[in-house]
Amino acid sequence: MNPEIDISGVILKTERLMLRPWRQSDLDDFYSYASVDGVGQMAGWKPHESREESQMILDLFISHKKTFALEYQGRVIGSIGIEKYNEAHFPEFDNLKCREIGFALSKEHWGKGLMPEAVKEVIRFLFEEAGLDVIFCSHFLRNVQSKRVQEKCGFKHYAFDIYETALGTKEDDDVSILKKGDWILQQ
Repeated sequence: MNPEIDISGVILKTERLMLRPWRQSDLDDFYSYASVDGVGQMAGWKPHESREESQMILDLFISHKKTFALEYQGRVIGSIGIEKYNEAHFPEFDNLKCREIGFALSKEHWGKGLMPEAVKEVIRFLFEEAGLDVIFCSHFLRNVQSKRVQEKCGFKHYAFDIYETALGTKEDDDVSILKKGDWILQQ
């Protein structure tokens, strides 16, 4: 089942990052990384074409209260969303508290280990503070970087699926999961 999660007022810190709710003042940073070719396509969305487009999505981030802004050296460089997993595709998890995470990172910060650092802290929050039993995380088969982040964070392949993107295309998707018991053993 998908329990409600509200990150209002939640601030998480790692060695190099602060993960926090989005603010209106993040618009320029958001547009800066979301408009770069190659960032959004890895998650199924096209590069933002205008600040107005980024503003519309920023408004959703703020109102839905389920997406962290990743702040690094005073700038927002990415996001981690806590989404609802597809209960219809995975009914075997109906009796467990589950959610799915998804992430995007500014291209200029790829390869620095920032996303695994952030994801590990969100995992800790979701298991220890939000009380989840299982976390889902998926990646398009062509997205090797996302696959590596998930492996570094302890996710294990669970199934293959088809994901319909915001662009209206369908992508082959590798669905991974991390169970709370397995995460505890990794600590």
